[in-house]
This record gives sequence, structure tokens and C-alpha cells, in this order.
Amino acid sequence: MIANSHKATPIVDNSLNVQEKNLLHKVQQLTQQYFLIASLLMLGFLALPAQAATVSVSNYPLFLLSQAVTEGAPPAKQLLQAGEVGHHGSISPGDIKAIQDSTFVVWFGEPLENNLAANLNDAPNSIALFKFDAFNRHPLRDIKGKPIAGTLDPHIWLDPNNAKAITRALAVIHSHADPQYKELYHANAQKFAQRMDAAVANSSAKQKPLPYWAYHDAYQYMENSMNLQLIGSLSTDDHLAPKASQLRWLNEQRPAKKMCLVSPSAPAKGLLAKLQPVQETVQAEDMSNSKDFVSGWQTMAQQIRQCIS
Repeated sequence: MIANSHKATPIVDNSLNVQEKNLLHKVQQLTQQYFLIASLLMLGFLALPAQAATVSVSNYPLFLLSQAVTEGAPPAKQLLQAGEVGHHGSISPGDIKAIQDSTFVVWFGEPLENNLAANLNDAPNSIALFKFDAFNRHPLRDIKGKPIAGTLDPHIWLDPNNAKAITRALAVIHSHADPQYKELYHANAQKFAQRMDAAVANSSAKQKPLPYWAYHDAYQYMENSMNLQLIGSLSTDDHLAPKASQLRWLNEQRPAKKMCLVSPSAPAKGLLAKLQPVQETVQAEDMSNSKDFVSGWQTMAQQIRQCIS
């Protein structure tokens, strides 16, 4: 990653707790990255024709975040469809042309979207969010909930603070693509942050951590804001059936008589029978059932809480 020569002025406020100071530091890091993005994008913008430039975004959750920023202005182009978060799905010749014609293409990066890597890794107009050290990150976990060293859980958008940081980055990128809406983009990003904070406040739990099972460990970034505790997962992939030994282990580790299973798709009834008593809730990690990011996130949080309760 290219280092930025601009230095943000440190802000010291003794009223902030450690968590708030860490968050402030992350925001300052992201601001430094903005200076770099702005410098690079302005160089390209000088050669643009008079009409507004085109911004494309990779997958559905990123499109929802972009929609929050561009509300009241032309939207970005979405490359992957809902349900094709990056693990699955392919791009069409039309998508490839859209990538080539776009001034900026924003994606998460190869760890999530390997189906886009061949077209975007070396594309001069691509911006991979994973390359910016400005987001909360967690490693992948094995089926027993243990962190796997040297890995990245790519579902970073489910962390409310990450979602706010992504919208701030998108506001900068969209502003360089279409400067006439600059004030609108930044105002929308601020409004998004306020709505996101309210959704978290309505979904947070004050009591002891709420235990749950996951079919596929994709909800880690929601755990801190909701006070959730993963006990274990059924499988490393939602398309792979769990082993009998893992089902036995989950039943042996059961911290509550009736457990909640969070799954991206409806589990087979025969599988649920082996985990009884269990309550399941279907939650797509790419938020493909949602039309708005904040309300979609809050609905996910409420349904998971209800399932556990």
C-alpha cells in the first residue's frame, strides 16, 4: 500500500474512552487515505469529458451503501447481483465493458471477490477497500469458533463502524466522479451515520452475551454491537453439509437448552432434527433481502435477537 505524505493532526480528548479513541484513530487513518485517493483521482479527472463520470461498485452490500450516499443523485452501477457477494457468480461481457468504461470501480478485493480479481486487480480505475487500513477486521474462525491466524473474515460491511467508514469513502469517490453533488454526497454520508448509530442503539443488548450457532460463520462483524457469542458453526461453507462429528460436538457444547441457528439459507429439516431443540433464522450475509442498508441491518439484528431469546 502506498504511504500517504499527509499527516492528520492528532486529536486528544481525555473525555473519550479507549474504544472511542481507537475509533477516532481509525477515522483519522481513513482521512489520510482520502488525501491519497483525492490526489490520484484528480489526476484522472482532469482528462474526463464534461459529463458526469461513472462509478461502478462490485456487489450488493456495497451497492446498498453507495445508494445511501447517492440518494437524490444518479446511482452507481452494480456489477454482481444480489446473492453473488463474491464467492459465487460471474460477470458478463457487458459487466467487463462497464468496468472498462467506468472512471472508478469500487470493490472489496480478491479475498472476497475472486471472481472479479482477473478484471480488477491490475485495473488502473479500481479501488479495493481491503487495501486501506481503516476498518475493523477479524480473522476467519474454524467451525469451533477459534481464530485462524493470517486470515481475514471478509464480511466487513456488517460492522456498523465499518459501514459508516465505507460510506464516507464512497462520498469522496462519488464527489470526484460527479462534483456537482459533492455536498449532497457528504450530507448523505452523515445522515447514514446517524441512522446507523440509532439502529445499533435499538439492537444492542446490555445483558450477558447471547450464544448462537451459525451454519457458516458469516456474522462475526455483528457480534460486538449486538453482544453475541458464537459457540460454533456447522460447516466452513453454507454449501457443504456438516459432519456428524461436528453436530455431536455442538450438542455437547450447548450452553442453552434451546439454541438459535443463524443460516444464510433454510437448513434441511433432517439436519435441524439432529440439533433439537433449535430455532433457526435465515439471514443472508450479503443483505440480498434488503432494499436499504440500515433498515436491512436492523431487521437482521432484531430477528437474530428474537431467535436467541
